[in-house]
Amino acid sequence: MQELGGSHIALLTAIALVAGTVDAIAGGGGLLSLPALLWSGLPPHLAIATTKGQAVFGSFAAIVGFARGGMIDWARARVTVPLAMAGSWVGARLVLALSPAALRPLVIALLAGAAILIGLRRASTRAADSPPLRFARPIAAGIALVLGAYDGFFGPGTGTFLIAAFAGLLGGGLTRASADAKVVNFSSNLAAVAVFASRGVVVWRIALPMAAAQLAGGWLGAHLALRGGDTLVRRIAVAVALALAAKLALDLRA
Repeated sequence: MQELGGSHIALLTAIALVAGTVDAIAGGGGLLSLPALLWSGLPPHLAIATTKGQAVFGSFAAIVGFARGGMIDWARARVTVPLAMAGSWVGARLVLALSPAALRPLVIALLAGAAILIGLRRASTRAADSPPLRFARPIAAGIALVLGAYDGFFGPGTGTFLIAAFAGLLGGGLTRASADAKVVNFSSNLAAVAVFASRGVVVWRIALPMAAAQLAGGWLGAHLALRGGDTLVRRIAVAVALALAAKLALDLRA
């Protein structure tokens, strides 16, 4: 791996700021940060690990922003956090032993479906849209476990999938779904970082400057989501889902 200069790291940091902002609103920040790290010359496993090392800071900042706006369901978080961490821990260990490339065709189809689901969903926060509590928590637990494992193993589109799953299965509107998604995303990122750091595959001299930018981007993105509401989240989530699907399709042809 080539040594990166200050100007190169500054460019990566600027990309991380944009990635953190987009990720806080609708997921998909990895669409920017991961290719940037690969372009910098990092091998794939180091790039994936370093992406997690800086993204965890952005998702934490987004949680703080959404919490200040009263959008975090803390009772639900007590269920989703440990399961997202457990799933991500398993997924991160698998990615060190297996190639996630086989997932790409399935992920492309799922991203297209997520874009359609989010694009067609009407803005609504009515309680009637949500299932009864006795069903809501098990559903949230399943979402956190499955997508936490996916995030640790592969990752692209996790935030968008989470928004689509929370909004589609639990109701409450896209902005609240985005807030719930960041709780799960932070937990899965944290578990993956723990696994990758223990194996020494996070390049911290690159991850830490990007992490500072992710903190600022996560905070900004959460505030933009709160101000723009479901309309903003819907537009960006659909754009991110389609962009991710297109990128993965191009990767298949490469």
